[in-house]
Amino acid sequence: MTRRKTEPPPGRAQPIENNARRGLLNGLWLALSGLALAETAWLVASFLKPLQSNGALDQPTKIFDAGPIDRFSRGSVTAFPQGRFYLVCAADGGFLALSRRCTHLGCTVPWDPEKGQFACPCHASVFDIRGDVIQSPAPRALDRFPVSIENKQVKVNIAKPIQRTAFRSDQVAYK
Repeated sequence: MTRRKTEPPPGRAQPIENNARRGLLNGLWLALSGLALAETAWLVASFLKPLQSNGALDQPTKIFDAGPIDRFSRGSVTAFPQGRFYLVCAADGGFLALSRRCTHLGCTVPWDPEKGQFACPCHASVFDIRGDVIQSPAPRALDRFPVSIENKQVKVNIAKPIQRTAFRSDQVAYK
């Protein structure tokens, strides 16, 4: 049986094979596939690239000069908003730099000189002058920054805070 070609009804256009459109779509699919392949290769290469070590030699130092030791009276707490820390001058003359961030959720913890404590306004954590937790929900003591005393100047390395669970006497710097 042979098929007969039928004429489309009047008013309809003849079906036209559009090679240009098909070529454009094929080129677009090819370009998108190449882009996806390139992104996948970049992700795999990034994943396999070795991490940089975080050793003590690789950590940058950012020294903040807090001032001469005579500026701080014993038992005082001085805020340094630029460095984001408090400098505690202990009753025995030692220095301790405490982070201003609460260890619960990171709120800024103000010093209350009347009560002699740091009180978090967000969730009511309370810390003593050494940064130890008096009242939770804070899980640990305030972070500290390394302090050094050079030529009667107090210097604080604010590059990275040091996490701690509680106060220890070796965290205090002396003249």
